[in-house]
Amino acid sequence: MKCRNCAKVATLHITEIVKGVVQEHHLCEDCAKPFLENPHLGAKSAGVPAGPTTGGATSSGEAPVDEQDRLICPACELSFREFRNQGRLGCSHCYTAFQEELLPLLENIHGDTQHCGKYPKRVPEDNQRQFKLIKLRNELREAIAEESYEDAAKLRDQIQQLENQLSGDATR
Repeated sequence: MKCRNCAKVATLHITEIVKGVVQEHHLCEDCAKPFLENPHLGAKSAGVPAGPTTGGATSSGEAPVDEQDRLICPACELSFREFRNQGRLGCSHCYTAFQEELLPLLENIHGDTQHCGKYPKRVPEDNQRQFKLIKLRNELREAIAEESYEDAAKLRDQIQQLENQLSGDATR
């Protein structure tokens, strides 16, 4: 998770209850020092909003509380608030229903919003090549759609080379 004030990784996660209102502070070491030295002034000097983090749009792009109550997955009827409380989505349709709210959350946690995937190391080499070939063909389609023809030419050459390797292995 990123620090609320800068792009560094948040190493300190503070949950504070002030007058019955829960406040969460996610800070890096540098931004946490002023907060820890004087918690009352530290929130302001560290750039952390003094009010509750659940009201209004936050710096991480979360939706306001009342909007979170209205967001409901049409398939499993899980509300976005329930997801935030449980930490688990109800079904695969939740990703689509909560897409706008999940993207900043995923980017904040993982640093990216696209899963690049992995495959088992015990998979035979031919399967790995087939997987790579499919991936390269998808990248080629994207490059052509974006009219990035130099990248498309490089991808085409890689695909041809990989296809030649696969056909060479098949004849042995």
